[in-house]
Amino acid sequence: MKVPEVDPNVDTHALLAGAQFIDAYSIAIGNAALDARRAAEKMLARGPRWIATLLALRNYLVTPFGLKTSAPNETGASDIVGIFPIVSQSPDRLVAGFDDRHLDFRVVVDVAACSDGQRVTATTLVRTHNLLGRTYLATILPFHRLVVRAMLRQVAE
Repeated sequence: MKVPEVDPNVDTHALLAGAQFIDAYSIAIGNAALDARRAAEKMLARGPRWIATLLALRNYLVTPFGLKTSAPNETGASDIVGIFPIVSQSPDRLVAGFDDRHLDFRVVVDVAACSDGQRVTATTLVRTHNLLGRTYLATILPFHRLVVRAMLRQVAE
């Protein structure tokens, strides 16, 4: 698994203006022919049990603070990947995420041809709004890094 620098050609301002946290991980997936939507589905639709357990714990802990615990109910099923509403999509890029009172986030799944077949890159962008958002981000970052790597590996399966 490659941990690239964020591509300087990616306009992070257009994806989430004012983002204070940005990271990206990528994986080569051989000769599979995936578009960004299918790569995002493989990555986000299901996860290892330990990730589901962490998400359930997170949802339990944030409920008293009024934070979102899943995709908004008004979004149609075709507009969601995993638990995240889709913001935009093209064959090469899918942008998902939502805005909440403590922070806004986006997960961007890019698919590009490479010498190994295809390279799938998952970029996370976060813009915090207040102390709760900054505290939340600092708390989840160690888990975020583990979760993104594990979920990205699912794209190669």
